[in-house]
Amino acid sequence: MSSLISLESAEFVYLQEATGATSGNLSVQLDKLEKAGYLKITKKFKGKKPVTSCKITKQGIEAFETYVNTLKKYIT
Repeated sequence: MSSLISLESAEFVYLQEATGATSGNLSVQLDKLEKAGYLKITKKFKGKKPVTSCKITKQGIEAFETYVNTLKKYIT
């Protein structure tokens, strides 16, 4: 979520590199976030290569902001 909050969208490969997650782990996490309504995942092809892109939703932005504000309260 923190990788997507400042981006319009990001491809799966970018998120994998940014997080250091394995393909399987990242797929599971993205699926859970999409089911929660926090992400919109689109799949298409560039030529013959499949490309998965993720975009944070308004609900996802709100949930992330709540999470960050809660962490700030714990720190102070």
